Order: sequence, then C-alpha cells, then structure tokens
Amino acid sequence: MLLPRPLYRLYEWRLAKGLAREDLPRHVGVILDGNRRWAKEAGTSAASGHRAGADKISELLGWSEEVGVELVTLWMLSTDNLSRPPAELGQLMGIIEQSVEQLARTGRWRLQVVGALDLLPYETAERLHQAQARTAEVDGLHVNVAVGYGGRREIADAVRSLLAEKARDGISIEQLAQTLDVEQIAEHLYTRGQPDPDLVIRTSGEQRLSGFLLWQSVHAEYYFCEAYWPDFRRVDFLRALRSYAARERRLGR
Repeated sequence: MLLPRPLYRLYEWRLAKGLAREDLPRHVGVILDGNRRWAKEAGTSAASGHRAGADKISELLGWSEEVGVELVTLWMLSTDNLSRPPAELGQLMGIIEQSVEQLARTGRWRLQVVGALDLLPYETAERLHQAQARTAEVDGLHVNVAVGYGGRREIADAVRSLLAEKARDGISIEQLAQTLDVEQIAEHLYTRGQPDPDLVIRTSGEQRLSGFLLWQSVHAEYYFCEAYWPDFRRVDFLRALRSYAARERRLGR
C-alpha cells in the first residue's frame, strides 16, 4: 500500500534524521540492475529502460553527498554484458557515454573509469577517458564508473600488471612466489589506493554478487532491494543505510 505523499515525506525525513553520520559507510557500491525488466513491464524498449536508469544516477549521487558518503562505485556495464546483441549493445554504449559525459559536465563529482577498457569500442573508451580527465581536479564525491567491468577480469589484470612490473625490475617468478602477498595484488587493482566498499546495494530483487568488486568486497555488507534501478528512490537508499548502520561489523574478528 502506498502512503499518502505527506506521510511518505514524513517517513523519509524520519529515516534520514535517524541516521548517525559516524555509522554510515564511506564507500558504497551499487549494482544498477533491472533496466531491461523495467522497460519490459512498462511496454517500452530496452534502450528506454537504460536511459531511465542513466537518469537516476545523478539522484543517487546527490543523496550520497547529503549523508556524507565519500566514494560511490557504479556498475554500469559488466564484461558479460558485452555479449548482448550488437544492436542493443551499441545503444547501451551510447547511453553510457552520454551519461558519463553529463556527470562530468556538472563539475560536482570526480569520476574515475574502472574496467577492462580494452574490451570496449575505441570511441567509447576515449570518451570515458576524456570525461575522467575533465573532473581530475574536482574536489567532490569520488565516483567510480565501472564499465566493461568483471571481478575475475580485474584480478587477472592485476596479476598480469604485477608480473610485468616485477619482470621489468629483474625479479624472477621464483623470487616473486616467495614474497607475493595480497597487498601487492591490491596495489594493481583498478581501485588501488581506495578504501574497500563498506556497503554494496543491488537493485531488482536479485540476490547475488555477480563478481562485482570481487576482491574488494570481502568485508562488505550487502543490501538487496526489490525495486528495479529506474524506480530506486531516496527512501530505498535511506533504508539501505539504516540496515547497514544496524549491523554489527566484525570484519572477520
């Protein structure tokens, strides 16, 4: 049952009021899932669903700023998505390019593109790089845009990068095997130098990680929301934060 608008606003206000900043996550990862199913139920095209999902992103970033989140990682396109039909994939690439460029034009957020950009069309990769460069000096919310991203691919890329670096330094495989540790691999991830995600949100009712931030999310809390991404509301975001704040984080201890 939907609440009348005044009661809904009051409920949303009380949710926000009840959140203590010290209990909130620094880094939130979001799996933006459900665009195509939203479009199917709305009787429109998949491209319309992707556009509606792209339009939701700036709202999420605004909500994150309001509560003091420092870093948001958005999973916009997975490596598995690259196998979609060429016509749909071409439209999706165009929507992602436009969305990231619009985020850059606001001048509000510092963008960083993470993913296997060598798998993307050259023009797409170039436009994403340019959007990132335009925001390099922005002192605002840090936003990772995960495009062509897969957790297994990231780890494989990190290990390849580490091996290449050690080879340039004249270190043999045998020597590396004796000293290799998790910190060395972490230094070669797409997100090197960043705090790991504290909270991962997935929309659309699916309850799986699908390889998102596979290495980094070892201690993350998860929140699964039934709403499709285009229908994700501020109240859904606040509920996710409330759920996170209520959990006892033992971090393996």
